[in-house]
Amino acid sequence: MRQALQTMNPLLEVQLISRSFGGLRAVQNVSLQVSKGSLSALIGPNGAGKTTLFALLSGFLLPDHGRVIFEGHDITGQEPHLNAKRGMTRTFQIVQPFAAQTVRENIAVGAHLHTAHRKVALEWAQDVAQRVGLAPQMDKLASDLTVAGRKRLELARALATQPKLLLLDEVLAGLNPQEITEMIPVLHSIVDSGVTIVMIEHVMQAVMSLAEHVWVLAQGQLIAQGSPSQVTSHPQVIEAYLGHGTAARLRQAQAPLTAEQTL
Repeated sequence: MRQALQTMNPLLEVQLISRSFGGLRAVQNVSLQVSKGSLSALIGPNGAGKTTLFALLSGFLLPDHGRVIFEGHDITGQEPHLNAKRGMTRTFQIVQPFAAQTVRENIAVGAHLHTAHRKVALEWAQDVAQRVGLAPQMDKLASDLTVAGRKRLELARALATQPKLLLLDEVLAGLNPQEITEMIPVLHSIVDSGVTIVMIEHVMQAVMSLAEHVWVLAQGQLIAQGSPSQVTSHPQVIEAYLGHGTAARLRQAQAPLTAEQTL
């Protein structure tokens, strides 16, 4: 019954959204629904339109046609900062922190979306840092963080906006297997706290471990959706993205995350 109610009243609904750049159809008539409290993944080959779709959802790009409905409100084309205030926040594949500021100050920038008080923002930054494992590095300059640290900082800045929906663009990219393994429980804990996540990801072992539902884009079109096991068995997905060898390994993989396959 709970799942049925979530489907009837999705947190996010995308209706036949499209965007072209000249003659390139980057996203073509994509429709999907995101249930509140879920952790879902968007996968596909490079150039499939995944990041463009995130930009359309979050207001960084205007669609040629189609609608974006968030919590029952039509937010199509609404400015990103207004979407963030409403509760939809995205991260970016290329992490660009304020390098001359500390970790604490970087996270506080996100908190200022909802408060003008510096003390409140810094206190909230401390709480968020604890959630993502950055508490010991609060006074370190962002420029001194490792790649893994910067990824956590990008996640923390987004969390500081107090989102209802997080759009994560390759938050695991560039991490080694151990760092990926350490990030998995962080993402689970965020969902457990009530935040819904949709993630673009190429680390397929992580997708298999994390996602409840997966959408697959290829050449701007949604070619498959379902559970991780369903999409890795889908003939079109195997042909367009995974290949037969990778699909077979993923279906057989039941061991803990090793990140041996990062497509």
